[in-house]
Amino acid sequence: MKFVDEATIEVAAGDGGNGCASFRHEKFKEFGGPDGGDGGRGGHVWALADENLNTLVDYRYTRRFEAQRGEHGKGSDMFGAKGEDVVLRMPVGTVISDAETGEVLAELLQPGQKVMLAKGGDGGFGNLHFKSSTNRAPRQRTMGRPGERRTLRLELKVLADVGLLGMPNAGKSTLIAAVSNARPKIADYPFTTLYPNLGVVRVGPEKSFVIADVPGLIEGAAEGAGLGHQFLRHLQRTRLLLHLVDMAPFDESVDPVAQVRAIVAELKKYDPQLAAKPRWLVLNKLDMVPAEEREARVRDVVRRLRFKGPVFAISALTREGCEHLMLKVYEYLAGLRAAEAAPVRVDPRFDAGRADADVAPEAPPARRR
Repeated sequence: MKFVDEATIEVAAGDGGNGCASFRHEKFKEFGGPDGGDGGRGGHVWALADENLNTLVDYRYTRRFEAQRGEHGKGSDMFGAKGEDVVLRMPVGTVISDAETGEVLAELLQPGQKVMLAKGGDGGFGNLHFKSSTNRAPRQRTMGRPGERRTLRLELKVLADVGLLGMPNAGKSTLIAAVSNARPKIADYPFTTLYPNLGVVRVGPEKSFVIADVPGLIEGAAEGAGLGHQFLRHLQRTRLLLHLVDMAPFDESVDPVAQVRAIVAELKKYDPQLAAKPRWLVLNKLDMVPAEEREARVRDVVRRLRFKGPVFAISALTREGCEHLMLKVYEYLAGLRAAEAAPVRVDPRFDAGRADADVAPEAPPARRR
């Protein structure tokens, strides 16, 4: 299935039903009084996060969704039925924004999260509501209110713990296939990956994380060159970036250090916050480098980049060093989760939850006369 991560749709909530102006007509009840019921509420339009979906392909061809309008009120105190709601199921990670103003309306970050996209119109009042001691036979009624109508832009940002970053043919697809259950297309030409791939890496029982592979970046990606700029948004929610470097490029004139600097520059142009994320250097394809030259090449690249973070030398094809890398990634992610789950220490003197927090402080000693 083709990966679809953008869509524009129109949603229309149901209009409210009109109120009814009616009077009771019954034998031996000459002045039965008003009995016009209220109109029903129009149906809402909801968005529901579904963890079983991973693309927005359902909204590529069906672009308009309209909820049912409320029924009109009737005589004999009969109120109109409310309109049926419409629930749109979307992948977890979808960002919903107003297409006209660009305002972000909601982000679906948790499975089962439900957000109202368009509110149904309220039903009108029947003349039963206008009865009073001075107005015994009201003929007033109100019309139902129209439902909200919006044009929405849907943008999917996949939820992954780790993102793979690198030039085309750096070995990202080979790595994700070696360490996870993902099976992306792998070939010996650039831009083999045309859409993001997600894989689950398991390092032990109940120990796993999600890794994402996006199309390779080239210089000028922030301005629209290549394919990677369309999918950089999928790296914005990751906790860690693995920057893969091709240590044995086809063209010997290509400098790996220059490629790394070019990608870092593109990240800064696209989103400075994305460029500031933790980034590890992964030197790939060492199986194609003579054994006696590997250590010297690794030291040379790290020295010229002045890279201060973790550096790993691997071969995704032979899986050399991949297991060690994944274990270190899991340890890092586990440390982040533990830090987030740790309770915040509060000074007991300012802890409102303590039983003695409401005890008045001791009075100062009395002055001597």
